[in-house]
Amino acid sequence: MISIPEEIKPLYEKLSRKYSLEVEPLNIRGKTIQIVKPSNIEELLPDGSPTSVENFPFWVKIWEAAVVLADFMASLKPVSRVLEIGAGLGVVGLTAAAFGHREVVITDYEEECLDFLRLNAAINNLDNVIVEKLDWREPKDLGQFDIIVGAEVVFSGRYFEHLYRLFHKYLAPGGVVYLAHDKERMRTLAPFLYLAEKEFEQAVSQRKLRAADETYEIVISRLIPREHTLETKNSA
Repeated sequence: MISIPEEIKPLYEKLSRKYSLEVEPLNIRGKTIQIVKPSNIEELLPDGSPTSVENFPFWVKIWEAAVVLADFMASLKPVSRVLEIGAGLGVVGLTAAAFGHREVVITDYEEECLDFLRLNAAINNLDNVIVEKLDWREPKDLGQFDIIVGAEVVFSGRYFEHLYRLFHKYLAPGGVVYLAHDKERMRTLAPFLYLAEKEFEQAVSQRKLRAADETYEIVISRLIPREHTLETKNSA
């Protein structure tokens, strides 16, 4: 049983009236992050079943790539500002905040998941978390960040250019982007990284996550803007 802070109880009660809720604890490097999430995906679907991939509520799942990237962020020396994009349930950003990164802005475009992000930040007593709605196509002013993170955010070629521009907009000088994806997503990730080569220096590593009876291979990509492209973007 989790303890619900008094100030967040109205939000918790609102969500519990709309969804069946469950708590999934994540143990990362000696810390436990409590994730409250819908337990029944069918409650989020118009007719109880998805009509297409586009309207499937991907944000309700804790993706293996997010767990691996969260563990990676827990291993880094804390920085001043971290931005998580396409956060879903915010596993990466919440973990970063729990491990001492000083201000973590967790973002998503889906209205349904923003309340869960606020709830989970409060339940985990993370007062260094800010939750914001973010449209990659029209990114608002959030300031600049030392690190940008995203798990399973490269899923469609339609958004490649939006992501490149977003990275340039939000990265502070000397900043870095870390992305994590299941190796099975390489069909989409590979062209994204190939096209990014002219603007970003890159390094790629692989990590394995064992869960239940399966082993997942996760690709972590590091992108750092090339100096000449950063100068061009800033002068545009």
